[in-house]
Amino acid sequence: VYNNVSDSLLVSGANSIPEFYKIYESYAERIVTKFMLEGVTFENPSSVVIEDSVEIGPDTYIGSNVRLLGNTVIGRGVVIEGDSLIRNSKIDENSVLKLSCYIDSSEIHSNCSVGPFAHLRPGTILKGSVKVGNFVEIKKSTIGDHSKVNHLSYIGDASVGDDVNIGAGTITCNYDGYVKSKTTIENGAFIGSNTSLVAPVKIGKGSVIGAGSVITKDVTPDSLAISRAQQVERNGWVTRKKQKS
Repeated sequence: VYNNVSDSLLVSGANSIPEFYKIYESYAERIVTKFMLEGVTFENPSSVVIEDSVEIGPDTYIGSNVRLLGNTVIGRGVVIEGDSLIRNSKIDENSVLKLSCYIDSSEIHSNCSVGPFAHLRPGTILKGSVKVGNFVEIKKSTIGDHSKVNHLSYIGDASVGDDVNIGAGTITCNYDGYVKSKTTIENGAFIGSNTSLVAPVKIGKGSVIGAGSVITKDVTPDSLAISRAQQVERNGWVTRKKQKS
């Protein structure tokens, strides 16, 4: 029946789970070998999972335990460190994904750095030379050229311009329990650490947000905005408390 089939793997059958995985391993090895012959380097070829719909450019490095799924396109010279999962996403040339990144339905343009431990959710676009650091989550947002979201931040439903610095612990409060609203951060803005941007809100070009602020109103360009309680200090309070105890 199969005399005209040139590839026996395509018609192989499995009568048990071990037989199924034997066939799967053969097919997976074939995909990895194809990319190796096209100039892709693998740290541990047997540990990766690559679906046959994936495209990978030459001079790319793939670390251990990486999974490339769906309609994923990897450009030339990309580095993907171990334990990362990328699904239905596009990563342009010379970008670096550090350890343990989860990238889903996102676009990463050239010369970006992402991770370690970063999560890009559907609808995320990183323009050129963007830096996204450890424990950062971005969802349905565009981050402009040369902007940075380096530490422990959540950016959702936002438009971030070029050359923006977003400090550690910054979050966009995009959901009020009923609707999701948009945050706009214009070019050159500086967002201080531990800032909450309550959407809908617009941060003007070149403005600075003081650390620890909760911003609920639009900030005009070239302005300093600070919104936090005044610090109070009561000298000798600790000693008096101990004496009462």
